[in-house]
Amino acid sequence: MAREWDEEYDVVVVGSAGGALTCAYLSAHAGLSTAVVEKTSRVGGMAAYSGAALWLPGTQVQRREGVDDSTDAARTYLRALLGEDNAEKREAFLAEAPALVRRLEDDPALAFRHQVFPDYYERPGRVPGGRSVIPADLDPGELGDLLHLVRPPVDRDRAGQGNDTAVPLAGGRALIARLLLAYHRTGNGTVRTHTRMEELVTEGDRVTGIVATGRDGRRLRVRGRRGVLLAGGGFEHNDALRRDHGVPGDAAWSMAPAGTNTGEPLTAALALGAATDLLDEAWLCPGLVMPDGQPAFVCGLTGGLVVDAHGARYANESLPYDRFGRQMAADPARIPSHVVFDDRTGGRFPGVALPPPGEAAPHLAAGTLARADTLQELADLIRVPAKALTATVERFNAFADSGADEDFGRERDEYGHWFGEPVLQPVRKPPYYAARLILSDLGTKGGLVTDAAGRVRRADGTAIAGLYAAGNTSASFTGSRYPGPGMPIGTSMVFGALAAKDLIGREPHRLSAVG
Repeated sequence: MAREWDEEYDVVVVGSAGGALTCAYLSAHAGLSTAVVEKTSRVGGMAAYSGAALWLPGTQVQRREGVDDSTDAARTYLRALLGEDNAEKREAFLAEAPALVRRLEDDPALAFRHQVFPDYYERPGRVPGGRSVIPADLDPGELGDLLHLVRPPVDRDRAGQGNDTAVPLAGGRALIARLLLAYHRTGNGTVRTHTRMEELVTEGDRVTGIVATGRDGRRLRVRGRRGVLLAGGGFEHNDALRRDHGVPGDAAWSMAPAGTNTGEPLTAALALGAATDLLDEAWLCPGLVMPDGQPAFVCGLTGGLVVDAHGARYANESLPYDRFGRQMAADPARIPSHVVFDDRTGGRFPGVALPPPGEAAPHLAAGTLARADTLQELADLIRVPAKALTATVERFNAFADSGADEDFGRERDEYGHWFGEPVLQPVRKPPYYAARLILSDLGTKGGLVTDAAGRVRRADGTAIAGLYAAGNTSASFTGSRYPGPGMPIGTSMVFGALAAKDLIGREPHRLSAVG
């Protein structure tokens, strides 16, 4: 039956973060007309808020900067951590990562460098100092009129401000800006913001486009002659889906930008019989409650200790954030928790958080930070048993004096030392402070089951022709583990690239429904 389309392209990409823009750029660079469909007014999603460490092992970036990394070392590390689950996707990821970086750096708009940032587990194949690469900073002037499309830093975005034109774009904003610039320069790419994807359109058993709603409320039918990539994030801002699937935390506590990631791409694919996995999983992290009630992503502590509702420690506070988040999720008494510290910081939060926590005064006024002259008074303010809190701090101080955390080994791992020395500092200098921690996340990590080419599968293992997924719209091949910094964005980019390779290499009539 003939279809009436409002717009037609070779490739339609739903979403605008790392994996989406990687697929869009590679498709457009190959000469395919491509549309990026973004629900909000800005591109970049959660990736724009990130530091954009990319877990892309064995690339030319590591080699030219003298980092002792290789594809074989990364394979050893992933096998030791994940076993043989999803081996096909693991091998596809490992093979494609170096090739992808090489292709991207062939474009003058795209440049990367190594950044020291340790892997998150002590396993064979771990690289001292880490193997992450990050995008080079970018002068805002190079973007011209495209700058207004790039999502600002989290603090400015939450305040309704745009990008600072006097400050180079760094981290996630540099990644998004560079990919956007490269995409724009192909001459084959369109970006459509304020456009919410709602349904997938099929002809026979093949996906040929989407139905979306534009800013004016008008429904649009957008054709993707070769296929559609769903890379519009997870469903972390959807309370009902989180509750239905048992995802830890709360939609209000997610770090994802407001108005994003409510699960429409997932729901649309489910209507076509797509298989799913890991729907109860998320990329977890502790969240420091800010004066406006929103969370700040805590990626590491430089002092203090963390206690639960019983006034007790329950984990190594210097664990990588996802691992600490999983410790929080294991017991309701740990949400909220409190970071207890003393006046050596002048009341400033003793850790690295995004957005930066700032001075103590706004937190004290908002009640997100407590201050007292004694531990007993502090315990009353945060409603934990005073005797237990005092004993916990005294025990911790003894560990700090000796340099060895006998309960949780906080001083032992490379990750904890990366944020500052010493890892263990006594808490003895009044006044004392307690900052509130909740369980936040960087997005859900369960979603559509895909194959090594990024094609969405049904429960029987066959592929839904013309439909691809990447990033948090798809189920991560790392399962419940978070191997290292930049794994979410790195894998999203790689599987976005693999989807592009499949889209570029096949004419519509040659697409097979069998994976």
